[in-house]
Amino acid sequence: MFTGIVTALGTVREVQPIGGGHDLRLVIGTAPAFLTEPVPAALGASIACSGVCLTVVHLAADAFSVDCSAETVAKTTVGRWKPGTRINLERALRMGDELGGHLVAGHVDGVAEVVSATPENASVRWRFRAPAAVAPYIAPKGSVAIDGVSLTVNEVDGEVFGVNIIPHTASVTTFGTLQPGDKVNIEVDMMARYVARLREYQR
Repeated sequence: MFTGIVTALGTVREVQPIGGGHDLRLVIGTAPAFLTEPVPAALGASIACSGVCLTVVHLAADAFSVDCSAETVAKTTVGRWKPGTRINLERALRMGDELGGHLVAGHVDGVAEVVSATPENASVRWRFRAPAAVAPYIAPKGSVAIDGVSLTVNEVDGEVFGVNIIPHTASVTTFGTLQPGDKVNIEVDMMARYVARLREYQR
């Protein structure tokens, strides 16, 4: 479980095909402090990598390795990552930690596309097009995780929705380099999933 508050940026160092070429092992470099504070990371730990919950299979002083199944590669932006790709990082929530964003599972619901980025006062209004199957779960003033970043939805127009990004968020996440046309991982608020599921049974 995560909060959608990114605490570090990582860089993909290696992309290694495994499992007959269907799965991938990624080596991700990051600041040593990310892997040691507040407590040292351990093998088997969960780390959100641009919103994708992945399991640590190897640790180094300034890098960690994760394995991605073919399902993960197909349903997220992981298949587009290559050496040099920058990604948002967050370690798993611990009991007693501040919940600064919203509860994020790291289970990506789909891949959205950046539609536009428009300066708006001191922030930037970003608009995204969600997959048709995911769009109904996105509501104005609700929460959404984009590449692992917890954000509040400002408006919804069909499959397109908007959020505002302040300069601080842009400086500590990959929003600082995101461009229209780019693909991003999207996870809807888990409460929206359960409400929709309950409604199915009430019909």
